[in-house]
Amino acid sequence: MSFEKLIRIPEDRVGVLIGKSGKTKSKIEETCSVKLDIDSQNGEVEVSGNAADEKFQIFKALEIVTAIGRGFAPEKAMRLLKGENTLHVINLREFGGKSSEQLERFKGRIIGDGGKARINMENLSNSNITVYGKTVSIIGEPTQLKLAVDAIESLLSGSMHGHVYRKIESARRQEKFARLQLWENQDVF
Repeated sequence: MSFEKLIRIPEDRVGVLIGKSGKTKSKIEETCSVKLDIDSQNGEVEVSGNAADEKFQIFKALEIVTAIGRGFAPEKAMRLLKGENTLHVINLREFGGKSSEQLERFKGRIIGDGGKARINMENLSNSNITVYGKTVSIIGEPTQLKLAVDAIESLLSGSMHGHVYRKIESARRQEKFARLQLWENQDVF
């Protein structure tokens, strides 16, 4: 049974998806056992493959194409193939960013002065974050995604950056403690 899905990415991201001499496109096709048909005029990407063989890989290819379309570098988008990493996209318009001024203010809060806020959130949550167009996208494992999404939503709701960083650090300490407790409660032979 074959599988085909059409995705549209921004036209200015098509070149990144194709890569120099088609290397990125080829790597995705080879790694995920899919075929990418890219229309560089309108940004339409058709992802096709044999669903009976590699359903999981086809869906990962869709996620990688979407991640590149949302502003991630191909190397960071390929992180989606490792572990339980997944892509989460936040639409800034859902937080009241209807006007272009409001959207720019939201993006500025997430990026921070010289990119410091985004880098801090990435480092504290062990995720990758990109701000592109009217969206914020995050790649990470489920616990990492939760930390990053909560932090971004807090910033968009008006929380101070320092408070948001402390909240992430506290959540990471609690998670680490819970893992240690799990190990302590195990019977080791």
